[in-house]
Amino acid sequence: MRLLPAIILSIAIILAPIIWIFVPRLMSSEEQGFAGTAIDSGARIEIEMLSQQVEDLQIRLDDMAQEMSRIAAAASRVPVAPFPDQSLAAPQPGTPGTGADVFQQNGPNDIIDAYAQVVLIANRREVNEGLTIAGPSYLTRVFGPPREVMSDNCEEMTNPRLASKLVLEDVGPIRVRMLKPAADSLRRVFEEVRVTDPDLYARINTAGSLCVRQIRGTRGRASTHAFGLAVDLNIDGVLDTLGDGKTQLGLTILADFFKAEGWVWGASWGREDSMHFEVSRQKLDEWINSGAL
Repeated sequence: MRLLPAIILSIAIILAPIIWIFVPRLMSSEEQGFAGTAIDSGARIEIEMLSQQVEDLQIRLDDMAQEMSRIAAAASRVPVAPFPDQSLAAPQPGTPGTGADVFQQNGPNDIIDAYAQVVLIANRREVNEGLTIAGPSYLTRVFGPPREVMSDNCEEMTNPRLASKLVLEDVGPIRVRMLKPAADSLRRVFEEVRVTDPDLYARINTAGSLCVRQIRGTRGRASTHAFGLAVDLNIDGVLDTLGDGKTQLGLTILADFFKAEGWVWGASWGREDSMHFEVSRQKLDEWINSGAL
């Protein structure tokens, strides 16, 4: 019951600007008898917008009522154990980007549509626990530079050892140009996703894989993309905002599949880059030791 005043206050805050804008215009329209098509059309548009906002408010109130009922029921039982996978930990009430903001009810495909919803990345600094990045220095020491001279633009790979391993292949929902072991590994990841979550699989898109260029702001320092060992992914072709600590819900699910295969997720970096997945140093050393690279 203590939440009731807060709910009422939230409703008042949301409705106040709507009423302030809409009512005077509606009264003005009535005084003029809707004398023109412009006034009539404008009023109808505002009414439709108001109706949509009220409907959205009702959905949010329903979600809050369901959450309150769940909390009350849970309080009478033994507390539920924490989620084993903290990247998908249960959202806490009041946390931005969770709850009704994520699973907003819009029709019969609510959960499917939630894959593209933007959420905070839980415990993002620990998402790659047990894995380390190879890094430009290590990659250059092992393979040499991917190209003798690099610019800020994507160019062809000229390193003969690496170029001989390059492939352009479909790896499930996307097509990539990468080193052969990385493409095969990526195919295994997506096959696991397809079997486990076909709805998510169908919405995976890419923003690119191989790009032989220097890291912007450096001289001759190559990113993992330049070695054909990284890929940028998204849901429905919507690019992630770099460095905001948030990502699409679908990418948080994909991250678990990638970690199991030995790939590092860019969400854990100081400047979060959650579209980015790259082969870990552990996986790379495995391929080198087996002769695959």
